[in-house]
Amino acid sequence: MASNANKRFIVLGLGTFGEALVRQLCKNGCRVTGVDTNPTKVDMLKNELYEAIVADVTELSALEHLDLSAADAVFISLGERDEMTPSLLATLHAKELGAKRIVAKGLSGDHAKILSTLGVDRVVFPETEIATELADRMTWPNVLDYIPIDPDYSVAEVAVPDSLVGKTLITSKLRRQFQILVIAIKDALTGEFILLPEPDFAFTANQLLVIVGRHQDLTRFRELK
Repeated sequence: MASNANKRFIVLGLGTFGEALVRQLCKNGCRVTGVDTNPTKVDMLKNELYEAIVADVTELSALEHLDLSAADAVFISLGERDEMTPSLLATLHAKELGAKRIVAKGLSGDHAKILSTLGVDRVVFPETEIATELADRMTWPNVLDYIPIDPDYSVAEVAVPDSLVGKTLITSKLRRQFQILVIAIKDALTGEFILLPEPDFAFTANQLLVIVGRHQDLTRFRELK
């Protein structure tokens, strides 16, 4: 994790989502500053945090001491569905103070629109995203991982369908038939990882494909038996 030691993140709000972010970022070896108005929440995470601060992040003066512009990203995890003000104020102040990248937890569709207008780089809906991922995994059990990379495209790790076993990358015609690209292949038994396989690479039953494509094209491919 040495490469992550110089990465600095600030998490504003240590509720369920904020706490999970803190724990994973710290586990990844990053320096994390956690801020919340609740001393109990801050105290619970103080041994993991690089800085543990009790403050009201809706106040500009509280954020001025955090050096937001030096952080790799600022995460904003504040408010409830019927109370958007704390999140919006913290976002507004973070932008004023020069935060390079802001990721905020969305509370509703309208809240997400306002956040985007304020210049937030990414709005996340943790429950919705987890539910979508879980539904996809249950619907297509051969899909081991699924990562959206923008509104239209995703990367997926998929077990080789039986109908492709014995075929080569070029004879399978995946690009022509499904408009997807195979960017890597992993052998599930040996762990061998092949980046950008050659056209004559042959598929076997123990392989995993790392593919990229539009959501609808990946869905069509996932239905392949």
